[in-house]
Amino acid sequence: MAATDPQVLALAAQITESREQDIPLLLLKLKGILSSPSLGCEESSKIKQDIYDYGLTQYCLLVLKRDHSQLHGAWATAAQLAEILSHCCVGLEVKEDPEEFYKKFLPSAIDALLVLGKRLQARFIRAIKDKEKQDFLHWFRIVTDAICWLFGGHVQLAACVLQNNRFLQLLITDDVETAIIMMSVLHNILRIDSSVLLQVEEEPLHSVLDELVYKLSSTTNPAVGSAATKLLLLVAKFCKQLVQLFTARYKGLKGLLSRQWTGKGFDREVNQLLDLLYLEQSSGKGEMQKQHQAACIIQAAWRGFQTRKRLKKLPQAVITLQRSFRAKREQELQHLTKQKEDEALKLQMQLQRQRAMRLFHQRQLALLEVVHASQVNKYMEEMEEKSALTIQRFWRGYRARRIFHQQKQSLKEYKAAIIIQRAACKFLEKRRRRRPLSPWKEPKGLTDEQRLALQQKVDDYIKLHPASQMSEEMSKELHMQAQAKLAQFLLQSRLDQRAAQRREALLAQVNTDVELLMNAPGLAETTEKDLGAFMSRSIPVATKARQTHNTMLKYTRWPWWKKLGDEFMEDDVIPDGTINTELETLFIGGRKSF
Repeated sequence: MAATDPQVLALAAQITESREQDIPLLLLKLKGILSSPSLGCEESSKIKQDIYDYGLTQYCLLVLKRDHSQLHGAWATAAQLAEILSHCCVGLEVKEDPEEFYKKFLPSAIDALLVLGKRLQARFIRAIKDKEKQDFLHWFRIVTDAICWLFGGHVQLAACVLQNNRFLQLLITDDVETAIIMMSVLHNILRIDSSVLLQVEEEPLHSVLDELVYKLSSTTNPAVGSAATKLLLLVAKFCKQLVQLFTARYKGLKGLLSRQWTGKGFDREVNQLLDLLYLEQSSGKGEMQKQHQAACIIQAAWRGFQTRKRLKKLPQAVITLQRSFRAKREQELQHLTKQKEDEALKLQMQLQRQRAMRLFHQRQLALLEVVHASQVNKYMEEMEEKSALTIQRFWRGYRARRIFHQQKQSLKEYKAAIIIQRAACKFLEKRRRRRPLSPWKEPKGLTDEQRLALQQKVDDYIKLHPASQMSEEMSKELHMQAQAKLAQFLLQSRLDQRAAQRREALLAQVNTDVELLMNAPGLAETTEKDLGAFMSRSIPVATKARQTHNTMLKYTRWPWWKKLGDEFMEDDVIPDGTINTELETLFIGGRKSF
């Protein structure tokens, strides 16, 4: 027995270990394995046999039966899998359990391909964009080619295709492009097996012929008419028994062909079909004349009915046309009004900019007249600094508001979690209080034997681990050393604490001075009162007192549930101890008072 192809074996192992959604993309690798140029006929058959034995063909069929819109690559992947499935089945001869393959698997594959073709046809008809329509039409051609390739390799499937209801649903369509493709599929079926029409049942055969004759009578497209005429001619040539069915079932077919489809570019096929129909008909011209008269009467009655119906709908059509005209005119007026408003707004903004620019230049000229030439650069630097501060202030405000909005939801969740935790703690506390206390049980004492055994273990441990002996002088010396190290540590920690407090005091003084400098007015606007704020050290004290006062007011305005306890206190709560500490560490004259 020949060895299994390593590529097929590796792909089967990879599919077995992969997730379900990754299997369709892995199955696409079969196309490269099957289309390898180094494969001969026997090697290709062997690879197809290995693919079937390892269940990869069954995987393709199962994927095609799923919802194709959820696959990776969607319809393109489904069309490629349909092509791979047909190529895997053609040229495959199953020796073990052939009945399973020929009577169950192949009809199931044909049914899956027809279902895929029906879905692609429906989406092609519903598509609006040209690119989308071209894509769906391309995938529809791939699927129909796969169907033709499959029943071309297995002739017995031609009758299965004709008897399938989905094939008839694909053929019965008003769309020109897909209808021509489906008639080409029917042409391939008749070319491969001309006697297949005699093998199918009467109902599906009549349905197919009815659809072909209907396409001849309902359309004026030469491509559809040529395809339908060639199919009817092919049926009449291959199956002589069906010519009688044409003359008996479709009595107006000859008049339809001679009147509507003569001179359309395929007169040769039309004349051949008419000759076959005339040869079969016994009465000839008399029957033709009767049919012509009957057709004229029917057409006259139909035209009269259509004219009366059109006249009845004429007032409603006029009303609809007037309504659409008024709506369109109103829409155009609104568009013109909006355009004029936009132009007026644009002109007004341009005038405002010009006016602002003019005022700016006037201020600059007035400044040049008032300010001395040596002070112009200094004044411009001050103006630039003020402008920079204004921009920075607006930017900080914008950034603070944005951060607040981002943290608002998390703060809300945090508060909600605190409320839930508080309720849970109260519930658990109530439950703990309701639980009855278990009666106290006195521990059992040791017996004399247990006490003796425990004492023996203690004595043995003391013998194995004797304690180290230390004299009284060594103990005192060790105590003095520990006392000295402890005093040194306390002194150093005291010095470090004072240094840290001094650094904090200097840093707070610098921050206060920076805030005063940032909020100070310009040199041109400075007064004696502003100078007193920098020469006196009572301003920082007042500023800190005002901040503490605002903090206390905010604390007193809180709702009662925020003051229940320290364990549920919010982040912005400031305890009394902290407030007292802040009041006790005010800066007076550049030093920190305690």
